[in-house]
Amino acid sequence: MAQEAERKYELIWVVVNFGVGSKVLRAAREHGVTGGTVLLGRGTVRSSLLELLGINDIRKEIVLMIADSQTAQKALEELDKKFDFAKPHHGIAFSTDVVGLFGVRDCPCYDSGKSTGGDDMYKAIFAVVDKGKAEEVIDAATAAGSRGATVIHGRGSGIHEKKMLFSMPVEPEKDIVMILAPETLVEPISNAIREALRIDEPGKGIMFILDINKTYGLTQG
Repeated sequence: MAQEAERKYELIWVVVNFGVGSKVLRAAREHGVTGGTVLLGRGTVRSSLLELLGINDIRKEIVLMIADSQTAQKALEELDKKFDFAKPHHGIAFSTDVVGLFGVRDCPCYDSGKSTGGDDMYKAIFAVVDKGKAEEVIDAATAAGSRGATVIHGRGSGIHEKKMLFSMPVEPEKDIVMILAPETLVEPISNAIREALRIDEPGKGIMFILDINKTYGLTQG
């Protein structure tokens, strides 16, 4: 248990062209990452030809995956080899530290003393749940003191979520709820979400907490 408490986790971010996200997830699983979530986005490129054709907006997929630091770094190295991010338009990848993690087997951890945040001492709580569950997350968080949330839609792939249709893998849609909360409310809010959504049970979702260095537009009270 002591070793597990000291184990460090990272959030892997990979931004690739539309349609490549599933390939990134499959490749990452081959190197120890157990699952992830894909968000849809768009990027812009400067090209006179594309602008002339009116298609200068490029659809992107943002792949989010959590793994222990050793696995994360190894996975990033292997993903870079496979997808060659150094080449133009092949994508970007990086990782950030995770200070709290729930919904992962044998690792319900939150290190309240690890904060490196700025003067506001806010943290970002992310809850990834099945589509339609976002309101339950928000209700639980609000009851614990949250003043608001942002819901992002994505699709996920993991050992508990994988389904088959005509012998092909289907990745279910997900709701990602982002909550910015002051340090003093992080534990009450995260505990409320864990209890309401049963996050610690397999397949019920995952929740992670990130440090924020500086916030603008947020007021306490």
